[in-house]
Amino acid sequence: MSFTVKNNIQWVGKIDWELRKFHGDEYSTHRGSSYNSYLIREEKTALIDTVWTPFAKEYVENLKKTVDLSTIDYVVACHGENDHSGALPELMRQIPGTPIYCTKNGEKILKGLYHEDWNFKIVKTSDTLDLGNGRTLTFVEAPMLHWPDSMFAYLSGDEVLFSNDAFGQHYASEFMFNDRVDQAELFQECMKYYANILTPFSPLVIKKIKEILGFNLPLDMICTSHGIIWRDSPAQIVEKYLEWADSYQENQITILYDTMWDSTRIMAEQIAGGIRQADDDVTVKLFNLAKTDKNDAVTEIFKSKAILLGSSTINNGILVHVASLLEEIKGLKFKKKSAGAFGSYGWSGEAVKIMLERLADSGFSTPDQGLRLTWAPDDANMAACRDYGKRFVQNL
Repeated sequence: MSFTVKNNIQWVGKIDWELRKFHGDEYSTHRGSSYNSYLIREEKTALIDTVWTPFAKEYVENLKKTVDLSTIDYVVACHGENDHSGALPELMRQIPGTPIYCTKNGEKILKGLYHEDWNFKIVKTSDTLDLGNGRTLTFVEAPMLHWPDSMFAYLSGDEVLFSNDAFGQHYASEFMFNDRVDQAELFQECMKYYANILTPFSPLVIKKIKEILGFNLPLDMICTSHGIIWRDSPAQIVEKYLEWADSYQENQITILYDTMWDSTRIMAEQIAGGIRQADDDVTVKLFNLAKTDKNDAVTEIFKSKAILLGSSTINNGILVHVASLLEEIKGLKFKKKSAGAFGSYGWSGEAVKIMLERLADSGFSTPDQGLRLTWAPDDANMAACRDYGKRFVQNL
């Protein structure tokens, strides 16, 4: 499958309808994904990125149906991660010596992954590659968005930004343009992608976007490496990134918990009731972490101004699904969010203290000492939970 993106730009990637896990088992892809590769044919022919390794042979065979491989003058590797570079070994066996344009870190990563000394051409920000017919690729380094080697490529003449992982989403669709897909699904997947992958690099996101905007380049289209292509008002996703990168939050409190014999679940529900009594405008959402996709949970945390984390105490510690989430959010480096903790216990009760300490270590403000109760909540304890919910929201 291939199709025209604009003028002499063709999409030659792969739609992966069956993908449900990405980065090993680290990222859920409920709607599949795509690996977007682009062919630009002017006086010179350039191929931008490839696809993931399992589709390498299929990719190269399909590419042969679109273009004589020997006529490819340049390969541009905007990012060396396996889902973008996985077909390079299969491709380069057939066109050895073809120059590969990448950053210095890109060369290091590609050599580390494939142990091949290809014809690397190192580029940095503002370097250009003339394709003829008034078309020039200008390279923009984007380190840590989201790997050290990441870069963008801007095609003048067509006013297209090849953004690699930035502005993308894991979303398979037969309609590969943003104006042709369900907008609610699209932006849900965009936010999930940002929350789980780019949140730690938010200061760099703002800096890089402002740098690119400072070039005053006309922008007609953003061609991402995953999901759909932004051709209708492409600046809208740039504006969203600036919003999301700026310590994003909505008027939402998310309660996330795990429970052994339902006592902590009951606490969660009663705390939610207290929050609603104190503020009927705030959105309150509850998630049992043992039954909730962790990337969906992270997305809800990203949206929230505050979270409440609940766990029973087990072996002087916390339940494993809560511990896993705490490890996840530590690396995401959320900013300007508050948190509390609660849980039931029988004879020791360390869980609340452990959760608060880890939340504070992860950058959350923890304005109180949390709430812990013994055994199953009775009427008085459930009232205490509601009171805690009221105090928590009033102190934000």
